[in-house]
Amino acid sequence: MTFLAIDIGNTRLKWALYPAAADGAQPIAGGAEFLENIDKLADGEWSRLARPDRMLGCCVAGDAVKRRVEEQMEELWDVPAHWVVASAAEAGIVNGYDHPTRLGADRWVAMIGARHRMRAAGPDRPMVVAMVGTAVTVEAVDANGRFLGGLILPGHGIMLRALESGTAGLHVPTGEVRDFPTNTSDALTSGGTFAIAGAIERMVQHVRRHCGAEPACYMTGGAGWKVAPHVSVAFELLESLIFDGLLVIAETRAAAR
Repeated sequence: MTFLAIDIGNTRLKWALYPAAADGAQPIAGGAEFLENIDKLADGEWSRLARPDRMLGCCVAGDAVKRRVEEQMEELWDVPAHWVVASAAEAGIVNGYDHPTRLGADRWVAMIGARHRMRAAGPDRPMVVAMVGTAVTVEAVDANGRFLGGLILPGHGIMLRALESGTAGLHVPTGEVRDFPTNTSDALTSGGTFAIAGAIERMVQHVRRHCGAEPACYMTGGAGWKVAPHVSVAFELLESLIFDGLLVIAETRAAAR
């Protein structure tokens, strides 16, 4: 049964079609569109796909964007759309948020994907899961799968735009990351990068102290490759952590049924 996974972030929609919702499944098709272009999917790449049997998605961009996707799915395939909402517990993760359903779906799905990956690699360990995109999130999970809490901070682009709008004379080109920047472009780029890296490193310190163990650390997101070289702790950089989590959730729900 073919399975369509959709990840709608703040900037882009990413999708992948799998032969089945199963651990280790490899996509047979996939792509990405900026949100302003997603109405073209039905006339573009999706028009060449056979009807998927199931769909599960993760969306942080709001109900209006969900509806635009659902309308195209109905037009092409008449396939119902199902969207992940964080719950009290699912697929090995227990939600420690004060109000579990208010936790961002992308954060929830990424933690589920990361825990599944960690358990496949060896014994249970605490985790730190960082997503670096338009916004940055850094999650802490203990060795029993309990989500302890997480950080949210602006991504690099938002930081730069905030500085440009709030100060005078900072409309400069993107620079390089340097230990000791000696021009404004490099100072801005380095400051944003090290702010994100510092938040990740601080969460690793918190988890070490709280759990008494070295966490498994995972990084994902469209800008993860920019930050990863500047983080002082060892991280596994993953492109498909949201899709991994959607596969795990879909497989777990099918087994439960």
